[in-house]
Amino acid sequence: MKIYHCIEDFKPVKNAIVTTGTFDGVHLGHQAILKRMIEDAREVEGETVVITFHPHPRIVLHIDSSNLKFISTQKRKIERLEAIGIDNLIIIEFTKSFSRTSSETFIKNYIVDRIKPYKLVVGYDHHFGKNRIGDFKLLYDLGQKFDFKVERIPAQDVENIAVSSTKIRKALELGDVAKANKLLGYPYSICGRVVRGNQVGRRMGFPTANIETPSQYKLITARGVYACKVKHNGSIYDGMGNIGYRPTVADGELTIEVNIFDFNEEIYEQEITILFIDRIRDEQKFNGLDELKAQLEKDREKVKTILAAGSYLPTD
Repeated sequence: MKIYHCIEDFKPVKNAIVTTGTFDGVHLGHQAILKRMIEDAREVEGETVVITFHPHPRIVLHIDSSNLKFISTQKRKIERLEAIGIDNLIIIEFTKSFSRTSSETFIKNYIVDRIKPYKLVVGYDHHFGKNRIGDFKLLYDLGQKFDFKVERIPAQDVENIAVSSTKIRKALELGDVAKANKLLGYPYSICGRVVRGNQVGRRMGFPTANIETPSQYKLITARGVYACKVKHNGSIYDGMGNIGYRPTVADGELTIEVNIFDFNEEIYEQEITILFIDRIRDEQKFNGLDELKAQLEKDREKVKTILAAGSYLPTD
């Protein structure tokens, strides 16, 4: 995938199949659009072009800025777009000045003049331009005016739930990663560098890899204990994750940690990805380390049962 951080660097390609959006999570609804683009490009021997924005418009425009969290980081979003098979990614710097661009000006100056699209493919609720007033009807009319095709992909349903980033964020805030994963089409994950903890888990026979708290805008799922998969250096391991404040040892800081099964390597300062499969219980405070250890042993068996069943989405 070719990545452009400046749209002026993009050279028009044959029969460009184009879409635009923020694509937080690159969930099943987004994937339906992207896969349709790939099919269209193959039919006309063209190339796919995705336009996205960074920083996220809500950050720049201070929309709900006090509680602004996203499913995926910019890095992870780019990785998923590449894995799906997109040919070209244009990342437009979103500024307050850019936010004042009218819907028609955006289509004319950024898409028609710069990309020369054969077709635009958008989602069922796509809006664009200043104050997001541009809708499908306007896009269709602009297609007639500037000679490009337009297709709208209907809402994608999973178990009668219309997929949206908002619904996925809500599920994660409640700790329902199993539901979030179904809407995403892949396991929710947190990636980070392994740092040194206080070694309490090691003393109990449950050594954990603690990772740095991610970006302030990364949505961290609810506190609790989780069945997980862990990616490290191209390998995938089973594990038991914990998100919380470790009330039994009165640590006081939010930690993200995982006990990786059948693993004894020293991986400090290395990067791992924790994929959350299911939540098995809330965070609890116990009467001492012995009681905590007894519960962790029960948790580990439950996690092993969940992971052995294999009834979860593939971990790529």
